[in-house]
Order: sequence, then structure tokens, then C-alpha cells
Amino acid sequence: MKLNDNDITLKGDRIIEHVPSTKDKALRINLNENIYGTFAEIGAGQETVRHFFRAGGSSGTIAKAMSAYDKDFSDAIYGVEEDGRYVTESRLKKMLTHEVKLIESRLKRDKHPNKMFFSYANTVATIDFAKQFKGHGWVGIKYQVEPDEDYNEIILHIRFRENDARLQQETLGILGVNLIYGAFYKYNDPKKLLRYLYDNLDKDQLEIDTINFAGPRFADVDNRLISLQLVKNGMTDAVMFNPSGQNILPAAVLYKKNILALRGSFRPVTKVNMDMYEKSYKMFLEENKVDKDKTLVVFEITLSNLRSEGEIDERDFMDRAELLCSLGQTVMISNFQEYYKVVEYFSSYTKARMGLAMGVSNLVDIFDEKYYRHLSGGILEAFGKLFYRDLKVYLYPMKEDGAVINSETLKVHPRMKELYKFFKFNGKVVDISDIDEQNLDIFSREVLKMINKGQTGWEDMLPEGVAEIIKKNHLFGYDPKKLLAEQS
Repeated sequence: MKLNDNDITLKGDRIIEHVPSTKDKALRINLNENIYGTFAEIGAGQETVRHFFRAGGSSGTIAKAMSAYDKDFSDAIYGVEEDGRYVTESRLKKMLTHEVKLIESRLKRDKHPNKMFFSYANTVATIDFAKQFKGHGWVGIKYQVEPDEDYNEIILHIRFRENDARLQQETLGILGVNLIYGAFYKYNDPKKLLRYLYDNLDKDQLEIDTINFAGPRFADVDNRLISLQLVKNGMTDAVMFNPSGQNILPAAVLYKKNILALRGSFRPVTKVNMDMYEKSYKMFLEENKVDKDKTLVVFEITLSNLRSEGEIDERDFMDRAELLCSLGQTVMISNFQEYYKVVEYFSSYTKARMGLAMGVSNLVDIFDEKYYRHLSGGILEAFGKLFYRDLKVYLYPMKEDGAVINSETLKVHPRMKELYKFFKFNGKVVDISDIDEQNLDIFSREVLKMINKGQTGWEDMLPEGVAEIIKKNHLFGYDPKKLLAEQS
């Protein structure tokens, strides 16, 4: 029994999902008499449109296919970029806008009343001859779902993982078909559309590290949640968004920057988190070779920190993201369990000085061997990756049994004592000073419990303005009815 005309079949009591071939997808687009548009591909050949030509029936779909490969030709058509680069989001958007305007001006609506116009474009750099730079690119589609409707837009950034230019070109072509097919037939479920981008592809071939949906059909889509899906589905290791809540390309914001990273659950963000940030940031800026104008602070949340009973709670994620953004912070969601992986990730984009701000319990965990058993070199290999660059840990103290514990008094496993002393002696671990000891009695989990139970007093444990945001938007389960019940 067939459940729909595309990819799901019922066999007995089992639902089997079939993946249409790239040719089948291109053919289905070609046979839809109302889908009509242009292809503009620069930098890696006509890899996407080739599938539509080969599938048959392409004359009803392809209005134009072009490759402005020469830079002067490209500049004459799309204009000159301020930074002089060609493989950029700005370039892709100019291509899409330009080509859509041409369709609208050259094809009259009275002659094509039922056509859903589209423009597909990509600007890509494949692997170089030295095989040092694997290549990356921007891919997108601007399209209509109804002839009289405004245009929707899907734009994504990719990083190639294959080591052969020809293979990368073929991968790009398949991705392009998947994007166009998904845009027209899966737009009502962006999460599924995202997964279908990897149809007939493997994650070892391609990484998608940024994607943004826009337009009337995606008016209710929060691109931060879509970013979360990229990490959750293993399509990339980390995603980032800015204080405005917009997805941003990690490579663009991290490139050659001094980076100060704070990892936490931020559930919710408390005075401790902000005090740690403000004090460590001040110390970081006083370091040699740290330029304030070239420094980025990143609040990082790991995927494991977002899981609740085995599943990711999207509402909880959005609550945390909303608070951090409201405080003007850049947020990163990653699947990195260990700190050394975070440092490795940042190091792929910058060689400048880095800092990690953390609490005592987190530093003690770093010196726990159980986290490094999967490495052939064990904890020494991990620490080599963590500290081989110009990195410093800014340690925020904690209170235990009434005593304040810092880098001088914390206790690591006896086998790790000498290793810890080595890093401490060499100035890799420094205490955050001038802290307010009253903050050491604040714990996010206790604040969360108080909010959920409708208790009062938690407001004083949060940075200024945060409690008002939580109450206004009913974040973290806040319900004024619970407060009334607790008071009665």
C-alpha cells in the first residue's frame, strides 16, 4: 500500500521510507509544468543543472543556465563585492535577486499565469591543488510556491570533506537537486527538508554549518531551532547565532579573532555567569596580543546540556537562547563533550590568543582521566591539544562547606597532581579575582526549581532585567498561577 506519491510505503505494519534517486527528483521537477526558473552556478561548473538536463523534459523547467566563471564577467553581472571576494553569502544573495528580477522582467505573467518562478544559485570554491584548503561554498534558492505569492528563500553554507575536486563537484550537484526538490515538495516541514538534503549523500562528503529560511512559507520558522537540528542530526559540529538571534557563519565571526569562551547550561543565566564573564573578559583584554576590537566572547552550550530525559527540549533551548541574546551575547551550540575539542574547533579558524572561563568543578573534571580513554595518548594527548596554543583558563571559585576554593586549594586526583601543578606553575590557570562571595551561593538548578514551584526570591539571583524577561515571556516554566497557589 502506498501512502503518498513520493517516498513512504506501508508494508504490513511497518512504514518504510524510500529515498528517491537524484534522477527521479530532477525528473519530478521537470515534469511539473508550473515550476520554471534559472540556474546560476559559479566556481565549480554546472553541476546541479546537469542533472535536470540529463533527467529529460528539462525544457519545461530551465529558462536559463549560466556560469559567470570569469571574475570580470561576474562583477559586470552581479556587481563588485566590498571585500573583493566571490564565495560569500552577499554574492549568493545578489545572484538570486538579480536572476529573479530577470525572470520577472522577461517572462510576462499574462503569458505564464500559473508559473512558479525560481532561481537556484551557488558560488563555490573546491579543493585547491595542494589539498590544504578543502573548499566551501554558498548554495541557495529563491522561489515561489504560488504564482501570485512573494518569494521564499533558503540559503545554506557548505564545507566539503572529500579530497578530490571532481567528487566535490558531483556532491554539489546532488545537494542542489535535493535543495530544489525539498524547496518545492517539503517546504511545509523544514526539519524534514533539512534531513532530505543528505539524500544520496553521506555526511563524510559534506558539512552544512549554516542555513536560513525566509519568506511567507517560513514566517513561523525560527532559524535558531533549525541550527539546533544541524548539530542534532550530525550535519555539523557547532552552530552560532548573534545577539539578534540570527544564524551566523562560524568561520566568518571566528576568523583571526581572540576568543573567550564560557561553557554552561545557562538555565537560566545567573549573576554567577555574568560575573564570571565580566571579570574574565576584563582580565583577558589585559593579556598581551589581545585587541578588544578583534575579540569575540562566546557563550557555549553543549548538546548534552540540552538533553532532557534523552531528548532535546526545544522550548528549553529557546528560553536559554532568548535570555543570552537579550544580554547581547553570541551563542554557540556544539556537540563537543571535552574542552580540548572546543579549542581544536576554534583553532581551525584562528591562531590568536584564546581563553576559557570556567568554575572549579569544571576544571576538576578536565583533569579526570575517564574522559580521555578513547584517545590513544590519553589525557596527555588531550592536554597537548588543549594547551599547545596560547590558551589560558580563567577560574571562578566555588564555595564548599563554607570555604572558598580556588586554583590554590582545589583537589584533583592524586595521579594528576603533578600535571596540574605544571600548568598552574606555567600560568595556564589563573584565578578570577575581585568576586562577590555572595554570588557563590547561587546555583542555576536551584533558581530553576524556584521558578517551577512558583516561589519568590529567585529574581535577586539573576542579572538585572533577566527576571522581567522570564516573567514576560513565561520562560523556564514560569507561571504566575503557580505563584498565587504558593502564596495561598
